[in-house]
Amino acid sequence: MKSFYEQVGGHETFAKLVDTFYEGVAEDPVLRPMYPEEDLGPAAERLTLFLEQYWGGPGTYSAQRGHPRLRMRHMPFKVNPDARDRWLKHMRAAVDALELAPAHEAELWDYLERAAFSMINTFED
Repeated sequence: MKSFYEQVGGHETFAKLVDTFYEGVAEDPVLRPMYPEEDLGPAAERLTLFLEQYWGGPGTYSAQRGHPRLRMRHMPFKVNPDARDRWLKHMRAAVDALELAPAHEAELWDYLERAAFSMINTFED
């Protein structure tokens, strides 16, 4: 049985997802400051590797960075409902750009939405 990663097109699909997502983030006045690096390339690479591994692709993310520890890695940043909603807006555009089969789109979006909600660490503006 093929993994989700393989079913949706492998690396090319996840690279497109992340590239499209970061096009939105690059112009977002709330999210962009959360990325201290001038170039969003390293962040895009980390997200691509993470998503690929999560969905059954290569285990490169863990080999390079260890356990994902998503909440811990996001704690230095103020992730409030506004930041979550902006993240979801850009990710929604990225998912839509993939034009996945409805079942794959729903499964991917369900995960991304749950992940975004779980990253909230403050309700302050």
